[in-house]
Amino acid sequence: MKTPTQVLAATLLAVFSLVPARGQNFDCGSNGSLGALNVTDADVTVDLPPDGRLHYTTVNVAAGRTLRFNRNALNTPVYLLAQGDVVINGTVDVSGRQAPGNPPIGGAGGPGGFDGGKPGFGPELPPGDGYGPGAGGGGERGGHGASAGGGGYGRPGGGADSNFKGQSYGSPLLIPLIGGSGGGGDTGLPGSGGGGGGGAILIASNTRIMVNSGGRVLADGGSWQGSSHNAGSGGAVRLLAPRVEGQGTVRARGGSSGGGDGRIRVDCLDKTSLQLDFQPRDLTTVGANMFVEPPVVPRLDIVNAAGTDIPPGTGNTVRIQLPFGSDTNRTVTLRAQDFNADVRVQLVLTPDSGPRTIIETNLVNTAGQNPATLVVPITLPVNNLVTIQAWTR
Repeated sequence: MKTPTQVLAATLLAVFSLVPARGQNFDCGSNGSLGALNVTDADVTVDLPPDGRLHYTTVNVAAGRTLRFNRNALNTPVYLLAQGDVVINGTVDVSGRQAPGNPPIGGAGGPGGFDGGKPGFGPELPPGDGYGPGAGGGGERGGHGASAGGGGYGRPGGGADSNFKGQSYGSPLLIPLIGGSGGGGDTGLPGSGGGGGGGAILIASNTRIMVNSGGRVLADGGSWQGSSHNAGSGGAVRLLAPRVEGQGTVRARGGSSGGGDGRIRVDCLDKTSLQLDFQPRDLTTVGANMFVEPPVVPRLDIVNAAGTDIPPGTGNTVRIQLPFGSDTNRTVTLRAQDFNADVRVQLVLTPDSGPRTIIETNLVNTAGQNPATLVVPITLPVNNLVTIQAWTR
């Protein structure tokens, strides 16, 4: 599973030398195979390919129109790549969703983001925690005491009890690109699910990106449902082009109420007309890292879970439900590649009902041990669907 949290600082520093000097041609990697994307006559929802990369010649989103994306099987971020100009007068939206009242589930995260926790159903089925590195905890309904918490990202999530607030994570550089985390579910018959985390999007152009006045790029978290502060966190927006300009809005706010704000990054060579309204501004950084991804991307995979082998790169989520009578003592095998370091790993087991289990461990992935594997003992509940994920910390 490709790690969705921060790549080690040494890796980031090593690729800074790849930034092209002013005047060099920049290539975001679009092959133009999808032609021109013109969102002019009606709103458009695009199905993401397996790798999340959309190869256009140009992109135009007209005023009053919205461009959205359906998540792919691996729930990758959106990579909106263009050979020519990207012009946004309308809205590009990868926001998370509020939990629906029917069916009683958590809110969906935007593409590259994480879902909200499942609601409880009476005393026998407690609510579930949210999903993602900054997941909010499932808890009681209401805004007092041990109530469900909001997802965190650039900022911690909200909630009355610090034990239920989602934690902050990720890199201000948005390398690697990762979305926001879900809020926790709360109690009831049924309770309410947590808000979904905002998605993650990279918009890149070989020439320029224009977000004109009235234009918007949104990666907000899904709002709360009911009376708990269990919204999803804001997601991630990265803009990459030789020239980025305009007076429009780029927003990655946490959902109301309780969602922590997300992160925004702009990388460009010409900033003379960069007058965008960034929300939140204090979690926005601007630089000139002129690459979509580093040439070598460290990756962390789950390659075996509870006895089932999983090919590297299959996905970033494993789900297991043990039937009654099963042996609850199982193992997960982690595989790290190209970190060239002693990697701190967090293995997270999130059941649909009840609190998650977090296992902190280390995986030595040096030049002499590349790739490297580690077998981690775990305990799984029976008759409860468990989502298994792993991240570097």
